[in-house]
Amino acid sequence: MRCGFILTLLTIGLLPTVAWTDDWPQWLGPQRDGVWRESGIVKTLPKQLKVLWRAPLGAGYSGPSVVGDRIYVMDKVPAPEGSPKGIEHERIVCLDANTGESVWRHVFPTRYEVGYASGPRMTPTVHAGKLYAAGAMGQFFCLQADDGKILWTKHYGKEYGWEINSWGVASAPLVDGQKLLCLVGGKDNACVVAFDKDTGKELWRSLQAADPGYAPPIVYNEGGRRQLMIFTPFFLASLDPETGKKYWEQEYKANASLTIAQPILEPDRRLLFVSSFYNGGMMMRLDANEPKASVLWRGQSDSEIKTDGLHSLMCTAVIRGDHIYGIGSYGQLRCIELETGKRVWETFAATGHGRWWNAFIIPHEDRYFIHNEQGELIIAHLSPDGYKEDSRVQLIAPTGKVQGRDMVWSHPAFAHQRVFARNDKEMVCVDLAAQ
Repeated sequence: MRCGFILTLLTIGLLPTVAWTDDWPQWLGPQRDGVWRESGIVKTLPKQLKVLWRAPLGAGYSGPSVVGDRIYVMDKVPAPEGSPKGIEHERIVCLDANTGESVWRHVFPTRYEVGYASGPRMTPTVHAGKLYAAGAMGQFFCLQADDGKILWTKHYGKEYGWEINSWGVASAPLVDGQKLLCLVGGKDNACVVAFDKDTGKELWRSLQAADPGYAPPIVYNEGGRRQLMIFTPFFLASLDPETGKKYWEQEYKANASLTIAQPILEPDRRLLFVSSFYNGGMMMRLDANEPKASVLWRGQSDSEIKTDGLHSLMCTAVIRGDHIYGIGSYGQLRCIELETGKRVWETFAATGHGRWWNAFIIPHEDRYFIHNEQGELIIAHLSPDGYKEDSRVQLIAPTGKVQGRDMVWSHPAFAHQRVFARNDKEMVCVDLAAQ
């Protein structure tokens, strides 16, 4: 009996450690903060990535969402021969996460009336067996995640009077309890609309904005209340997510409606940060006891070239300690002081130098994964002392075109110890588990 007990202990000691894995079910991951929390990930990227599979895909900026053994993404493909002139097909695509094989596709016709008719922009939100996503022209769908069956639909233009903005619908919807919170941009105070997530019934609408912009909604628990933060080209607003009642509003005028990056919170100091391409950063200090806020600092530049602080385009910045790290208007990876907005350093080492040059920053443990628009994946350390690169490798080819250069502008998903990335031709799944 004693020998059996010892053998059992020895056997357990020889078993491999099982790393905790996670899904990536929505924009910026499980907690909507862009942090990759899985363990057992490589410390240094290999020179040759372990590609598990590749799958053909159409055009689009929609990032993938990963839940269990399924991947969900959107793309655009040519309409079949004989379709009306100007019609293209957008799709919501479900792939097998282990093989890349097609599970189901929901196809719907679209006539683009926006700049950069490059496909859908929205990353699907997947929750409790349902998928929520909209095409670039405002056709919104709630589908059954396992088979793609339509459960309910909306059309932002036809039902809410949304006037087409420059680049179409992009803001990823947020599930909050029974509610689905969407940046609709409709008339009659329908900038933000809360739907019943199961039926599509409108629960409330709030705010008026001629253009809603593109920044995803986010809920933070501060000032004794849960506050829904909405960042538009005209204002930053806090709402009661249960009713849509406005708690506070701060004017913020963004040129060209370029509010894209999500508002981010530093909870210990109750600091809320927003930033845009032309108009730079603004830091709000939230009240400790009530849903109120005041401006702590804001950038003084409205120029895309002569910038101060951080002028974000697509990349949601990261707050760590006393500093903010983000990508500026021309590709500058910058570090700025949290309390003042003062620039500490900048570098182009992780990106490149040009208008709208972009990369996404994903914190993981004590380092950062950076996915730049050249399709490279980088592991780096960021601190007030500067940028220190550990390793980089080509993850996916940049197939899009902007400003005369090749690029990929889709945020990857980091799940199941893998990275799932897409361009305008394919989806790739790469193993990043530590060996």
